[in-house]
Order: sequence, then C-alpha cells, then structure tokens
Amino acid sequence: MPSTDPSLQQADEALAHWQAEREQVDKAQRAADQGLAELAAPMRERLLAEVALLPALPGVYRFFDARDQLLYVGKAKLLKRRVSSYFQRDHAGTRTGMMVARIARLETTVVRTEAEALLLENTLIKTLQPRFNILFRDDKSYPYLRFSAHAFPRVVYFRGSVDRQGRYFGPYPNGGAVRQTIELLQRVFQLRTCEDAVFSHRSRPCLLHQIKRCSAPCVNAISAEDYANDLRSAEAFLRGQADGVLRELQERMAAHAEQLAYEQAALVRDQIAALSAVLQQQAVEASSTSSVEADADIVAVLVKGGRACVNLAMVRGGRHLGDRALFPSQVQETLALAHAEETAEDAVENPGGEKDGESHAHRQVLDAFLAQHYLEAAVPAQIIVSHAPSAEWEPLLSEQAGRKVVLQPAPRGARRIWLDMAVQGAELALQRLLADEGSKAARTAALAEVLGLELEDLSRLSIECFDISHTAGEATVASCVVYREHDMQSAQYRRYNIEGITPGDDYAAMRDVLSRRYGKLAENAELAWPDVVLIDGGKGQVSVAREVFEGLGADLSRLVGVEKGEGRKVGLEELVFADGRAKLSLPATSAALMLVAQIRDEAHRFAITGMRVRRAKARMQGSRLEDIAGIGPRKRAALLQRFGGVRGVQAASVEELCSVKGVSRELAQIIYRSFR
Repeated sequence: MPSTDPSLQQADEALAHWQAEREQVDKAQRAADQGLAELAAPMRERLLAEVALLPALPGVYRFFDARDQLLYVGKAKLLKRRVSSYFQRDHAGTRTGMMVARIARLETTVVRTEAEALLLENTLIKTLQPRFNILFRDDKSYPYLRFSAHAFPRVVYFRGSVDRQGRYFGPYPNGGAVRQTIELLQRVFQLRTCEDAVFSHRSRPCLLHQIKRCSAPCVNAISAEDYANDLRSAEAFLRGQADGVLRELQERMAAHAEQLAYEQAALVRDQIAALSAVLQQQAVEASSTSSVEADADIVAVLVKGGRACVNLAMVRGGRHLGDRALFPSQVQETLALAHAEETAEDAVENPGGEKDGESHAHRQVLDAFLAQHYLEAAVPAQIIVSHAPSAEWEPLLSEQAGRKVVLQPAPRGARRIWLDMAVQGAELALQRLLADEGSKAARTAALAEVLGLELEDLSRLSIECFDISHTAGEATVASCVVYREHDMQSAQYRRYNIEGITPGDDYAAMRDVLSRRYGKLAENAELAWPDVVLIDGGKGQVSVAREVFEGLGADLSRLVGVEKGEGRKVGLEELVFADGRAKLSLPATSAALMLVAQIRDEAHRFAITGMRVRRAKARMQGSRLEDIAGIGPRKRAALLQRFGGVRGVQAASVEELCSVKGVSRELAQIIYRSFR
C-alpha cells in the first residue's frame, strides 16, 4: 500500500530518481569498460603473436606503453621463454599486473651471450631510466688522490675522468677521505700540495714548511733524489705496503747516521715516528695481505619498508677509507616484477637457488648495483658482498677488469669485520631514511588535512610555490619550486627573468610568471596541474594570482597565499585563500605550517640566488656607466632603478633619460651615445 505521507512520498521519489541515475552511470561505465576491452584485445593478440616469434636466444627486451614511454628493460638467457612468462600468468591486483596491462608494444635485441645482454641492459637502464627498473641516481663521481706529472709531483684531490697525466689512487667513497689521506701524506712524507704556478715563483718557504707539512722543494730545501724517495714511500704506503715502507725508512736513517748526516737522520726518524703513529690509529687494518688483496670494496644490501639501501665501503692499501650509503628508486616496482619472473626458466638458470622473497629481493638490488656501478668504473680485485649475487657476475667483472675479480659473500677474519661494519652502516642509514620519510609524510598529511585535500596517495601531492626577488627594481627574477613525493624536487625548479614591467612592481611580476607558467597547462588538457599553488605574499599577490587563474579557467581552490603574520615574524604566517575561504592561522608548532614555511623559504632562496646572478651580470655589463664622466654612484643607482637594469638604460631615449633626477639633457645625450 503506497504511503500517504508527503514527506515519505518525496523520499521515495528521490530514492527512485537516484537509483535510475545510478543505473545510467553503471551502464555507461560498463560500455566504457567493454570499449576498452575491445581496444585492448587486438593489441594483446598482436603482442602474443610477436612473442610467439621470438627466438630461444639470449637478448634484451623492452616494454613500451601506449604513449611510447619505456616501462621496463630486462635481459634473458632465452628471450621467448622469459617474455612469454609475462603474458601466460595472471598478475591481477599486483604491480606486475599494472605494468603488463600498460604494455602496448615490445622491442627485443638478440645478442651472442648473456654477458652481452647484461651490458646492454645496464646501458639502456642508465640512459633511458625506465619506470619499473631499479635506478641508482648517484650523480656524484667518486674522488681520487692524484700525483701530478712533474719533476716534484704534488699530491692533489681530483674528481673526474682519470685520463690526465699523473698517477691516481682510489676511488675514495667521499671527498673527506681524500683530504684526510692528503693530510696524512703531508704529515708523514711532507709532499707538496701547491699549484705549479705557485711552486715556480716561490723565493722562500711557505708556512707549510715551517709547520713541517712540506719539505719545500720549491726553494731546493730537499734534493730531487730525496723527494723521489719520499714519493715512492708514499705510493707504497697507499698500496698497503706499510711494513716495507717502515723498513726502508729505517735503512735510510741508519745510512744517514753512518755518514754522520745527523740532521737528515733526524728527519727520517720523525717520518718513522709519524708513520708508526698513523698505523696505530687505524681502527681496521688488514695485516699480512698482499698489495692486490689490500684493495677491496664491501657492498652491504638491506631491503626494508619498501626501500633499499646499498652501503658501499672502500678499503685501499689495507686502510678502511669510509663508506657511502646509496638509496635506489623504484624498488617496489622492480621487486614485484622480479618475483613474477621466477618461472620455470629461473629454475633452469639457478638450480637449487634460494627462493625466499627476502633473498631474492636482496639479490635483485645487488645485481642492479653491480651493473650500474662497476661496468663503467674501476673494479677492485675483491668485492665483499652481504648476499650472493647472480652467477654471471664474477666472470663478467673479471673480463671487465682484465684480471681475476673475486665476489665473496661469506668472508672471514678482518674482511668479516669490514662486512659487519658495512651492514651496520646500511641499517643505520636506512633507519634514518625511513624516519625522515615518515616525518615528511606526516607533514604532507597534515598540510593536506589543513587545505581540505582528499588524496588516496599523499606522495602524489604536488605543490608549486612562487616568489619574486629584485634589488630596488633591478634584475627582477621570479622563482618556481616544486614539492612532490614528500620532498623538494630541485630538478623541476624554474626561474623566470621578468622584463617589460615597471621596476619594482611585484604584482606585475607575479602576473607575468603565473601566465607564463600555467598558460600552456590551460591550453593542453593532458598536462597535469599542481594540487596546490603557493604564493609568497598576502591579499594583494593572491588577488593578482586569482585574476590570472580566472582568465585561464583554473580552479581557484588550489591557490593559497602565504602572508607574513604580526610583526612579520617567522612562525606567525597565515594562509590566504583565493576561493573566498577565511584566512587561516596555524600554531607555530603545526607540522603543516612547518612544511609551508620550508617550501616558501626554498622559493625565496632560489629567487634570491637567481636575482643576484642576473644583477651581477648586468652590473658587469654596465661598467660603461661608471666610465661615463658625470655619473657617480647615486646617478648610476637612480638610472638602474628607473629603467630596471643596464638593458633598460641602453634602450632608453634621451627624453626618458632626462626624466631621471640629476640627469641633464647634455648628460643624457652622452649616455645615449655611449651605448650606440
């Protein structure tokens, strides 16, 4: 029996209307899914046909998506078996399934051996940086210690390609290890460190000689023969032959004493004492090791919390030089694919190998590090590893080095101590990284909550912040910094030189940079807008930004100004919203405010740096103003402020120059002619 209550009848009608709309939406969604499936079916059939034609030979395969973006690069002992494994298994609900669903085409390259496949795979990964491969983005080259090619060689810190003349020792894990070693060589062997130009023009010893850190070959305070002996001893020490160096020094001291050259004997005695003290200070020392075995790298791998750490420690000449922690990216994606690749082919390639997920994950990270670090760098005779790598690495690295290279996963003695230290270092570094990322994620979540943003993946929260910097209107520069994945993305920063505005007009500068930054986004619907756009400024700057966004048809809710609080004190900033929401004041201890302040300060720093560089260039170019008679510091500053820099002065007419206070028509004509 139908209800007679009007309110209930309205509710029933609303419910029926909602159900009808829901059915229409579901129907449209099913039609869309069916259309996508119809489009995907021919593509999948084409891929399977291509896979069926692949040879049973070693090679490298590459997966691309519909936009022709590279997804993954892999190697295989048997191309057909490896590639077909992606399409013969059900990967639904996994990261592998996400990647396989995006594959639109594939490319393969057949090579002669699996070693060649490994080399090609590494080259493609480093150059193309696929989305689903482990990447070690370590842009810093490793430093070396270099003895120059000179009659009296100098010891120097060196970073770069080791193709210049001289003798090199290293590489070292960081610059501090090199500088510490140079200081040690100065203290023990008193080798020179000065530039050749300084060396050639010295007339008296420098301070380093007075404090017994240099033997002063520049003024012939030491003979060429004795300096060469010290140099040989230093090189032998760096190669780990400390005992031999001590014996040689003792023999030299005895020889000087027999010849009654007591001053020279005393100098050698001091060298022996200094070297003995250094050897006693070494925390880790490899005794009774040959010169070849004294060089080793220790590689400790740790995978935890979805992140990985590779701690690389270096031992050169039996001395532990320190370590460097590396954090590869895209670990989860690659490890998911690696598990998916454990098919029957892997059982053939690695019979009896470990199959637990943890060991497999560590091996994948270790293999990626060995490929991206050693295949284009010097390889020591021994690499001590925390986990067993793939079987092909030892012969491949030996071939690369031109000598026997040993990969040792279970060392003993002193090498076990080295490995334990490296593992402990990896644990500490990864703990710090995870703690830091946890705090960063918490700050991102706090800011998203404050701004009312609802995001499933907070790491995708994208924030761009703008600031304007100039000096009294001169050299105006706008900065744009980017925050994404819980961190500042310096590679995506941009600077904009602002021209064609009234000098000192910050509003016009902000209008210009926002129009240039987002004009292209408004024209191209495929380009993604940031979730939040921060403006360093209050109501005035936000009003200008709102005008730009309204003209572009952009969402005003993403636009937020950072206004300085009472007394312009740090920690009292307020958020100004362009969409009409009330101004928001956050407590000084707010994690969201801390993140906003960090992003704003970075935009400010980046803008000031660019402005100073531009101003310096302009003033260097503007030295001709200083050369013009009648223009002093005040008139020069007034001209630069009035026209926004030297280019503005150069483009100004005589009448415009006369408008500047203190500039007569005669002087204006002189200025005008000087730039023509």
